[in-house]
Amino acid sequence: MQEATTVKNLKIAYIGGGSRGWAWGLMSDLALEPALSGHVALYDIDLAAAQANEVIGNRLQNHPDAVGRWRCEAVPTLPEALKGADFVIISILPGTFEEMRSDVHTPEAYGVYQSVGDTVGPGGAIRAMRSIPMYVEIAEAIRDHAPNAWVINYTNPMSVLTRTLYKVFPGIKAFGCCHEVFGTQELLAEMLQEMEGLTDVRRQDIEVNVLGINHFTWLDRASYRGTDLFPIYRAFAEKYAEEGFSAHGQKDHWMNNSFTSANRIHFDLFRRFGLIAAAGDRHLAEFMPNTWYLRGPEHVKQWKFGLTTVAWRIDNLQKLRERSRRLVAGEESFSLKSSGEEGIAMLRSLTGASAPMITNVNLPNRGQMTSLPLNAVVETNAVFGADSVQPVLAGSLPEDINNLVTRHVYNQEAILKAAINKDRDLAYRAFLNDPLLSGLTPNQAEELFTTMLNNTKAYLPGWEL
Repeated sequence: MQEATTVKNLKIAYIGGGSRGWAWGLMSDLALEPALSGHVALYDIDLAAAQANEVIGNRLQNHPDAVGRWRCEAVPTLPEALKGADFVIISILPGTFEEMRSDVHTPEAYGVYQSVGDTVGPGGAIRAMRSIPMYVEIAEAIRDHAPNAWVINYTNPMSVLTRTLYKVFPGIKAFGCCHEVFGTQELLAEMLQEMEGLTDVRRQDIEVNVLGINHFTWLDRASYRGTDLFPIYRAFAEKYAEEGFSAHGQKDHWMNNSFTSANRIHFDLFRRFGLIAAAGDRHLAEFMPNTWYLRGPEHVKQWKFGLTTVAWRIDNLQKLRERSRRLVAGEESFSLKSSGEEGIAMLRSLTGASAPMITNVNLPNRGQMTSLPLNAVVETNAVFGADSVQPVLAGSLPEDINNLVTRHVYNQEAILKAAINKDRDLAYRAFLNDPLLSGLTPNQAEELFTTMLNNTKAYLPGWEL
């Protein structure tokens, strides 16, 4: 096994560097990583938030558990952040939570409910339309100032925004990262304890073949130490199809946390299609017709998952701002803990600091998924090595599942084209084609579309609304 080496003087440009979630997670992960060190340039349209994170990040150098050596610096411009960057990390909130409130809750007046509202459905479509112009600007800046940097995108809608980066700058070295597959691996580990009595199973030791698009990902193979997990999962899904299964023994924890579920949709999709759906129930529900899982709040409760509460996010933002103030003032100490993301492990492999690794990522389809269109951003496994990301040949989805996935692929491509060309008619047709809107008449859908588009018009420069 290759021993880890130390790589110094790296530069990471963090776009969205004023974040109080992803940025804090990154700083914590970097502080806990002994093999890498360097400089993090924090860029954010909210410069004051980035400056607060500069103070917080640099203070971690004195944390007793910190082994990584990083200097954080808030910078006022995107070119300044990108100049000389080895890596670019993008995690931004496209707009504000007020726009998200419209994305998620405006459709409810038409009987259309969303459990997340950031990937597909009416909310995902409108979020994409206001995000794409931002990503066009980011891609152009990377092309001009850091063309050889590796770019990690964490922002949703993952598929269409990663696709935007490549559309604008075909030579970019970008990939999208999402932890939803990790959650399914953890569910499989819990299953092995529940059904087979195996303890201490790490999710990293569960080997899976990943196929699909972000948040609508599927597994057609899963094994643990050579044992095929599909027969066990079949029995597991049958056992908990109605009751649901809450991980870590937290019975009914979904009732008190809108970000969790009892995995009933996981089990239902497996029983219907024969493959393991590899995203959380809240995401999976939105890719299907609204009559399946999202007819309304009471129907959602029957399936034992939660609807996004934007009011909670707005309230939580105030708490995070206050925590940021306390951290900057030294009134609270920063607790170092791993975020559970694999971004730092990817950086280690890409720099040659450690051996190659295999994990799931979102990349343009170069043939790794034979049943989906070329160039569409798909989610499969890939091998990370020194300055290299090579997708693993995943194969194809069965026709029935592939038909479900392909509809969203073409919809996302239409949304991208509409956003770049400011084509309102094409945007509406893509909006209308989403399965969650299948219960609306075209006139109702157009009325909803017009309302939601006007609610986000501040982020649609040049559109004729």
